[in-house]
Amino acid sequence: MPSGEYDPDAVEPRWQRRWVDEETYAYPDDDPVDPNTVFSIDTPPPTVSGSLHMGHLYGFTLQDFVARFERMNGGATFFPFGYDDNGIASERLTEDELDIRHQDFERREFQAKCREVCAQYEEQFTENVQSLGVSVDWDHTYQTIEPRVQRVSQLSFLDLYDQGREYREKAPAIWCPECETAISQVETEDDEQASHFNDIAFPVVGSDGADDDPEEFVISTTRPELLPACVAVFVHPDDDENRHLVGESAEVPLFGHEVPIIADERVDMETGSGIVMCCTFGDQNDIEWYQVHDLDLRVAIDESGHMTEVAEEYEGLHADEAGEAIVEDLEEAGALLDRRDITHTVNVHERCGTSVEFLVTEQWYIEMLDKTDEYLEIGREMEWSPEKMFSRYEHWVEGLQWDWLISRQRSSGIPFPVWYCEDCGEVVVAEKADLPVDPLSDDPPVDACPECGHGEFEPENDVLDTWATSSLTPLINAGWDWDEEAEEFTMEHPELYRFDLRPQGHDIISFWLFHTLVKCYEHTGEVPFEETMINGHVLDENREKMSKSVGNVVEPEAVLEEFPVDATRYWAAGTAVGDDFPFKEKDLRAGEKLIRKLWNASKLVESLAPEPYPDEPDDEELRELDRWLLAELDSQIERLTELFEDRAFSKARDELRSFFWNTFCDDYLEIAKQREDDAAAYTLRTAHRRFLKLFAPLLAHVTEELWHDMYADAASDPETDAAVSDGPRDSVHLVDWPAPLGIEADRDAGAAATAVVGTLRKYKSENQLPLNAELDAVEVYADVRGFEDDITGVMHVADLTVHPDEDAPVETVVTGIDLDYATVGPKYGDQVGDIEAALAQGEYEIDGDELHVAGVTLVAEEFEIEEERQYQGDGELLEADDVVVIVRSEA
Repeated sequence: MPSGEYDPDAVEPRWQRRWVDEETYAYPDDDPVDPNTVFSIDTPPPTVSGSLHMGHLYGFTLQDFVARFERMNGGATFFPFGYDDNGIASERLTEDELDIRHQDFERREFQAKCREVCAQYEEQFTENVQSLGVSVDWDHTYQTIEPRVQRVSQLSFLDLYDQGREYREKAPAIWCPECETAISQVETEDDEQASHFNDIAFPVVGSDGADDDPEEFVISTTRPELLPACVAVFVHPDDDENRHLVGESAEVPLFGHEVPIIADERVDMETGSGIVMCCTFGDQNDIEWYQVHDLDLRVAIDESGHMTEVAEEYEGLHADEAGEAIVEDLEEAGALLDRRDITHTVNVHERCGTSVEFLVTEQWYIEMLDKTDEYLEIGREMEWSPEKMFSRYEHWVEGLQWDWLISRQRSSGIPFPVWYCEDCGEVVVAEKADLPVDPLSDDPPVDACPECGHGEFEPENDVLDTWATSSLTPLINAGWDWDEEAEEFTMEHPELYRFDLRPQGHDIISFWLFHTLVKCYEHTGEVPFEETMINGHVLDENREKMSKSVGNVVEPEAVLEEFPVDATRYWAAGTAVGDDFPFKEKDLRAGEKLIRKLWNASKLVESLAPEPYPDEPDDEELRELDRWLLAELDSQIERLTELFEDRAFSKARDELRSFFWNTFCDDYLEIAKQREDDAAAYTLRTAHRRFLKLFAPLLAHVTEELWHDMYADAASDPETDAAVSDGPRDSVHLVDWPAPLGIEADRDAGAAATAVVGTLRKYKSENQLPLNAELDAVEVYADVRGFEDDITGVMHVADLTVHPDEDAPVETVVTGIDLDYATVGPKYGDQVGDIEAALAQGEYEIDGDELHVAGVTLVAEEFEIEEERQYQGDGELLEADDVVVIVRSEA
């Protein structure tokens, strides 16, 4: 029996250890699992790049709500955990932790350092997730850099290569000068930055202007450092002022090389001077112009963001320094006509915030632009929770401009299983049976080039983009592999695929979700998920994004030191899935109060209905009030089941709390205190057990403690006749989700009867009467037939009269009229005094929504009627909702 106050500091860690030690949530690998009943979750592997934050706490808890509900409501639930320790994020973490740079180490040596640093963070991540009570199956964990996952990732590469969906090309690519690697479009984001528009005079070659000086035009640019990379100037064909320049050549200031002036409709005439220089490369437009017009290639900025020999005297300077130096020299040469401050949007690498460049490099790509319509269609095949999040996916796919660049020039990552013939450049890929391989240390699968017969090969030095591996998590978890003997792809756990749920944040729809759909669809021909659940972000109390630099970050460790884990779970269920929401301590405190209420109510149930568990009484032995409570609970179960299935956790939480607190505790429990019969005991225990099950997905620890104390030793579950004392049924999280009992009752009459009891209880309290004080006579104007004995017995009513079909002898009288002076004052001016005087004398008439007073007619929005219900007979009028109660004393 629960005793004393609830102690979450002792209870929660004990259950967290026990759940892990006893493998409470283990997926039954050894037993056949019905694919029609298994529920599989493709959990997001958190990036190993730092410590736990509030977004992790919120996201993990939402996933756990689903896992715990589905485990109780269906059958076997697959809920794995992964660590994304492959790629730039983990590499930068290692560099920061050890104060080193990956370029200073041989690749294998640096990778070993990455593994050591990541292992420490992964151990801490595991402890953190377990301390949240997340019902993960810790037997099914993975790292995105482990050999098994490397094999899956390289298999994916080979399969797409065989399909002709991958290609290697020397072409402009998005480049991060800080990380010194190519990146994909999805890894960039917009950043508002201060800059300058520089108006630069370009002379037209061979033209004569005033004073025999050449004709000039102006180009406005924010990137003067790209002047040495200028290869053309573009004018819009509709630009009446400047189109005469088309066909001429311009001289690039300071650098002196000549470039053609070309007409192109992509010029934005509203920006700057309306004449644009094309540099290889400053942006996406430059790349398109370069390709369409077959322009020269002049690369002025190298992989580290420094100027090349093309920049002549500025060679070796960082691009930012070169820009300032070029501006000074332009001004000295008289070519800088104006310089003004602006703020504009800059494309930056989301990992480090560095402005990206566009460099011509040789990279591997997955072809996607040819199938964007198809990828939109497969996105529509999933159920989206919430549905509005599909628009983010749709906008991303429609806005794609690049194929997926999957090669990275980093030290930590999964190697491409590729070698190149040193003579002819022929691509040689590994055999599927040999995977995983590392071309830097492993030999190619052939002794001679199949194309030219040459015997020497160059290994691919690049590694795969981390998202090229993370996008395979459904296949990783399902055990996707190549069967050499059957010569086909197979799955160790085909019952898991398609996965039932992909939970994730809205910020990685374009990263993780889109790439997972593409990869898995290309490998299996089907969408990998039935449903995706997209959560929002946790904001500060002012609804601002949390940021360490701003100082508004709430650390999870501090929250969990002050509040129970179950209180944070209550908080996490407090907003609609998909919405960003502010962190508020009041929600945590409300969670604490509910935990205490559940604990104390359970103690009361134990005392009112002690063991052994009462037998189910005959139908006629249940009072109408008992039947009513169980029927109401049936309805609540149906409603909550629907809400959990719809991932409407906030509504489920609030409706369950309200019904438990108000209907069960405040109404039924108070009534049951006055009874000592088996029917009340049975109803109390039956309702209580079902409440524990309903609360279990939300309040995981306190429900487990109460279940273990009150029910785990019972011989059977009265609802299912299943044993509860042997094995897993010791856990509330492994019993069946409650189903309606099918009890019929007059629910309207029961609601009215409980309202009467509540009203009479309040009446006694306000009049300082003991609850067992007798009331001489009570009249009820509502249909509470069948519940008379409950009302008289609990409230000690000597004479109860019920009027089920009569109107109460109560009339509604007007007690005052309030004017809206903001509208009445300006409209009626000096007449307002007359209106007020007439109202004070009662000289007015109300006609529907109009008020006739002092010779004017006021409309509905100009006044408000104050009303009061009055009773003129003997006794005192009490009201509860639509129920009228009259209390009379015979003294």
